[in-house]
Amino acid sequence: MLRLATCATLGLASAAAHADRFGVQFAAGVADRDIKKVDLGVAWDPGLTWWEIGGFHFTLIGEGHVSYWHSTEDNAVNPNIWEFGITPVVRFVKSAGYFRPFIEAGVGVRLLSHARITQDFTVSTAFQFADMVGVGMIFGDKQNYQAGFRFQHLSNASIKEPNPGINFSQLYLQYNF
Repeated sequence: MLRLATCATLGLASAAAHADRFGVQFAAGVADRDIKKVDLGVAWDPGLTWWEIGGFHFTLIGEGHVSYWHSTEDNAVNPNIWEFGITPVVRFVKSAGYFRPFIEAGVGVRLLSHARITQDFTVSTAFQFADMVGVGMIFGDKQNYQAGFRFQHLSNASIKEPNPGINFSQLYLQYNF
């Protein structure tokens, strides 16, 4: 699993090196089940834009993530979980200006190191889908900085029961090269 995540991360980094722009993202958040999460991401912006509407446009961003979860519950079976995944993100962003607000949404896939978190909570499969919605702002003279808030839901889409899902609220900061 670690080898797969390393290959995926290096592949994204290699693709990002040839892209119009890439960024490094750090996020932290909490779940609805006494779980804290930190996340390191790589973002790739190939420069795809379309549908200009009133000074805003749509764009597509690719993201790769490696996350660490920690459960603070007393009955934790696996209090430390690793999460690896990729997500295409559609963003509706202001086209010009020092501050460029945006809204975003994406659906990706995740692989967890453990499916059972506590004695009474399991997500049943290591393979999960991750959908998210968020708001944020790109800013700076060269648009190098980005900050945002995301709501993320992980679920196995009923591939296997039980499928309780888990929700994270996250803040993130990103530096774009």
